[in-house]
Formats: sequence, structure tokens, C-alpha cells
Amino acid sequence: MITKAILRYIRISPRKFRLIIPLVKGKNPEEAIAILSAVKKGASVYCIELIRSAIANAKRIQGVEVSNLYISKLTADGGPMLKRFRAASMGRASLIKKRTSHITLELDEMQGKSAPHVKGAEAHDKKSSADKTVKAKAVKTGHADQHNKNEKKAVKKPAKKGKE
Repeated sequence: MITKAILRYIRISPRKFRLIIPLVKGKNPEEAIAILSAVKKGASVYCIELIRSAIANAKRIQGVEVSNLYISKLTADGGPMLKRFRAASMGRASLIKKRTSHITLELDEMQGKSAPHVKGAEAHDKKSSADKTVKAKAVKTGHADQHNKNEKKAVKKPAKKGKE
């Protein structure tokens, strides 16, 4: 870890922020800002702000070039919840939780030409490639029609004998 930036008490739920984490994890900070500026998510504004803060922190360290940095860790943890009440039926009140987040970003220096493999950065790509290999094997063996059937056959139960 070369530098770290933390953004706390943000009024966005961690679940919504976690949607943009795989887009930028393992990328160069400038490339990540370019990607996030094109994403239509509210969380991208906070993430851009956090990346710029981390870059400013890294510039203060002597001997570190911004072009050699990559995003090694980006996490969205839950913060305190603001609890509000809303009127419900039959005179009751239902609880509304307005969630907040604590976001942590760490920048690290690249070893050689490319960034080392970051855990979770390409999880989506691995899942889709695994599905493709399973489908390809099914086609080769002639079981493609069986592989595509996701429905279970209904089992008929014998009729109950009742009083007649």
C-alpha cells in the first residue's frame, strides 16, 4: 500500500456503491476516473472524489509517479443508519433505514509493466467464461439439449383414496 484515502459517513448505501467497485479495481487511477465519468450511477461521483484525494496523497510521497499506481483495494463498509418512521396501516409506524457508507481506497505501485492480479477484479469475467466452457462441452458431447433444460419434470402422485 503506497497511499490510502477514506471517505466516511456518505449518504449512499454500501450495496449501491459496491456495484461500481469491479469497474475500477485493478485499474490505473486516471483510467478509473475516465470509466467512472461515463457511468450513470450516483456512487461514481463519490468514487471520483476519493480517487482524486488518493492521487493527491500519493503526490506528497517522494519518488512515486502517479502513472505507476493502480487501485489495489476498494471497499464499501456500512456506517451508522439514520432511522426514520413512516405511517403504516392500522395506526402503526414502519421503520425506514437511511444507510450510510465508509469507503476505503488504497493505491499501490505496479511491479513491472502491469498491475498484479487483484482479487475480485475480474470475477464477472470468470463466471461468464466458465458458463461458456460448460456449454461448449455440452455441445461437443451432444448433450446440449439436456443442458438447456432447467425445468424439472413433474412427478405425478397417486390419487388419495377417500370415502366414496
